[in-house]
Amino acid sequence: MWQTIIVALIVAAALLHFSTKYLPAGVRRAIVRGLVRCGLDEAKLSTFFKVARGCGSGCGSCGSCDSPPPSATPPADGSSKRVILMQVQR
Repeated sequence: MWQTIIVALIVAAALLHFSTKYLPAGVRRAIVRGLVRCGLDEAKLSTFFKVARGCGSGCGSCGSCDSPPPSATPPADGSSKRVILMQVQR
């Protein structure tokens, strides 16, 4: 009886660790959204599952609300082109 309960607790802890560390970010966000709908705190869940809080939460971490849109015209000095060097390892 006790062995079954202890094994169930170990499996639950392993599942919780897996879901907070190895699941894709989209799945973790979906888990957080579902738990927030059930009435849990979004700030704590977002920290626990290591995802950014949802838009509209007022956290200000993404800067999407107060940043101006990028200008469509390229700079006059020609610095818009960048050279990316790739090293091939064989």
